[in-house]
Amino acid sequence: MTSRLRVLVEQPTRGKRWVAVAADWPGLERGGKTEAEAVEKLARYVPRYLPVAKRVRLGSELATQTDVEIIGRYKGVGSTDFWGISFAPSPLDRKPLDAPLFERNVRLLRAAWAEFDETAARVSADLRPGVRGGGRSRDQVVRHVMATEGGDFSKRVKAKSELEDLPTPGQLARHRDRFIEAMRAWYRQGKPLGNWTIPYLLRHTAYHVLDHTWEMQDRDLTDDASAG
Repeated sequence: MTSRLRVLVEQPTRGKRWVAVAADWPGLERGGKTEAEAVEKLARYVPRYLPVAKRVRLGSELATQTDVEIIGRYKGVGSTDFWGISFAPSPLDRKPLDAPLFERNVRLLRAAWAEFDETAARVSADLRPGVRGGGRSRDQVVRHVMATEGGDFSKRVKAKSELEDLPTPGQLARHRDRFIEAMRAWYRQGKPLGNWTIPYLLRHTAYHVLDHTWEMQDRDLTDDASAG
């Protein structure tokens, strides 16, 4: 039996880039120069998100969602046009979540972190150059993700961590625990978060870590070295 992959479309302010957001799968988001392109890219990334869902025993649920259903459209912000990334909370991100749904999303965020950690541990230190011949190394990607998460995302809920405080797996795990607990408490208390919301912060954190996970996987030189 198949079910629907519920998708929200973040619309540009100047008609440059659209973003398709999977409503039930934090971090599964893709941008494109048209709505149709963004939705098509999102559908192509479902198999790449599947290992994340499987980590928390939701793989069979995602695997049945083979038909896309656009359940709504909403206006983005200037950064939506510039980056082709979701930078605005959706209408769903502004609605109250019951505790089980919130915890489901937390589990998926933790699964995204685990996918990132596992990928960083196995890919080559040097990564294949990007489309313009450049691009960060593996360690630079890892530092960027940790610095952004520790210095920007978690800062929004008063759980900031400096990059130098995250050098070991144990310290990183404690940071992530603090970040999640801060989001949980913030959400439970109904505290405002400026232009963002806690559900948006959670899914944006998941998107950022997965986007760079997939970047490292795409640019990995391990197979090239083995073939040589």
